[in-house]
Amino acid sequence: MIGIQGTSNDTYRKLMGNGLRYEIPKFQRDYSWETEHWDDLWQDILLVINSEEVEHYMGYLVLQTGDNKTFKVIDGQQRLTTLSILMLAVLKVLQEFSDTGNEKENNDIRIDSYRKNYIGTLNTVTLISDNKLKLNRNSDNYYRNNMVLLKDLPLRNTNSSEKQMRECFLWFYNKLNRKFKTGESIANFVETIVDKLFFTVITVTDQINAFKVFETLNARGVQLSSSDLLKNYLFSVIDETKPHISEINELENLWSRIIGKLGSRKFEDYLRYYWNSKNKTVRKNQLFKIIRTNVKSKEDTFKLIRDLDDTADLFIAIQDPESEYWNELKGVRKFLSELKLFQIKQTNSLLIAAYKNLSPTLFLKLVKAVSVISFRYNIIGGLNPNEQEERYNAVANKITNTKNLNIKDLQPVYVLDNNFENDFATKQFKNNTRSHKIVKYILARIEEYKFRNDINLDSDIYTIEHILPESATEEWGEFTDEEIERCVHRLGNLTLLEKKLNREADTLQFNGKKPFFERSNSKITNQIPANNDIWNEIKIKARQKELGKAAKTIWSVQELNQ
Repeated sequence: MIGIQGTSNDTYRKLMGNGLRYEIPKFQRDYSWETEHWDDLWQDILLVINSEEVEHYMGYLVLQTGDNKTFKVIDGQQRLTTLSILMLAVLKVLQEFSDTGNEKENNDIRIDSYRKNYIGTLNTVTLISDNKLKLNRNSDNYYRNNMVLLKDLPLRNTNSSEKQMRECFLWFYNKLNRKFKTGESIANFVETIVDKLFFTVITVTDQINAFKVFETLNARGVQLSSSDLLKNYLFSVIDETKPHISEINELENLWSRIIGKLGSRKFEDYLRYYWNSKNKTVRKNQLFKIIRTNVKSKEDTFKLIRDLDDTADLFIAIQDPESEYWNELKGVRKFLSELKLFQIKQTNSLLIAAYKNLSPTLFLKLVKAVSVISFRYNIIGGLNPNEQEERYNAVANKITNTKNLNIKDLQPVYVLDNNFENDFATKQFKNNTRSHKIVKYILARIEEYKFRNDINLDSDIYTIEHILPESATEEWGEFTDEEIERCVHRLGNLTLLEKKLNREADTLQFNGKKPFFERSNSKITNQIPANNDIWNEIKIKARQKELGKAAKTIWSVQELNQ
């Protein structure tokens, strides 16, 4: 049991009482909630106000303390900051009521009470506030010197966090102004929400760092933002060295640039792929423990953060075949487009390592190979992607260390011809958008290989025709109900057909569909009536097997077939 002081369910009133103070660590991310988040909170509050809900759960609040009086907010700063801004908007509305003589005495009492209970004390002479909530280094001055004092909020010369807080304040101020016309109604609003909004509060000791908090709470099913916690850790490493302000600013700029490129959610995936491109495979739940073990000094921190910044553009480009990254590398776009179509992510670490360490020729060779492997292994074989990723990561490490490629290293995840043909011969594709695109890709590649007929995959001219319709009528008497279930989604029952012809063919019997197949510009579709007098399960199996022979040649890496 490490450092967990306790877990409790606390209302907002209790959280803000008894002289407690909350501090957003200075390197926590800035305030970032937007209109959708404010509106979600507002709608939830209205449910409570209108008695449609007895109370509203605000989620986990993770706090760190050494004295049980001042708490660092490890997780929950967006919610606490938003509620504080909402309370300031309440004070602004009450202040305007008072200034216009609307229940002046009562509203002045309310203002004083709510400020002391939920915002902090304010010296009326010096206008210095002792706030219950201290924001991070980019936001606290604006919050303390403008928002808490209920001044007109400046827009010029403000950073993105300050602009966002200003927008939040105005959003809630306008909502309150429209809904409440008296101080008493505002008071009922406040008294309701402070008792009906509650958090599960997890308090940890000051002796354990944010990473240990992350590991412990994740083990208990509490999901924290790992990108925020990594930032805290990296900045804390630098902070311990008593850095010059220029070092802090450089680290902040590098971090902001990375997050700006990727977004915080995508960053977490990126970090794992980046790390695994040059280190032994680490699973997501162990990643931060490993980073903490390996990144301990100022030099380590800056080396990591700079390399993350340098590599971020590459990571984005790998998932974007149209990126300018590939302007000088002819042929790569085709294979990256295939990986994107297949929705393959297991290759990310490998491709990062390969681009950074191999010649353009070898990189192109590798991208082509993993596209073929992905088709055989993932799309047709449906095999275990975790084992595949471990192999890719091992090859990535080898490339990083040797600066060379041995294509034979990919042999363990290359499905051999016999197995591939067997898998292909029974493959089914359910009728959904992703499957539709993949089937269109497969049939178009076979069309191109067998007949040199180029089908534009980006065109809407062709659709996927189910020869035996999904909604087959009783006129399709060659098939029993069981055979329909087995056959309708098999690849051998699918073909390319122009949208207009497909619509006209609809659910006609096979003989009725033949003229439409004959009129198609797709040669593999033309072959269907030419080679088949009837359509049944045997014919579907035979056609699929024939398609598989072509597929074996098309999706092949010769060096891995030997």
